[in-house]
Amino acid sequence: MAGMVTKHALIVYTRPDCSYSDALLHDLDKDGVAYEQIDLEAHPEQIPEMERLTGGERITPVMVEGDLVIVGYHGVG
Repeated sequence: MAGMVTKHALIVYTRPDCSYSDALLHDLDKDGVAYEQIDLEAHPEQIPEMERLTGGERITPVMVEGDLVIVGYHGVG
């Protein structure tokens, strides 16, 4: 399997009242990027995992792809 590229699924933690989450999801959809959304209001049991990933931050959105964790969203480019 030499040369095989392993792709990690993009996971996005959001809250429904977060305009930055809305903007991120809009941009991902517009660009055709596949992702798994975890709505923290609908799934509060996921909050401890998000906090673990962010070092205790409770800011959304949080994007996770493999070992890469990005907190917040400032638009594309």
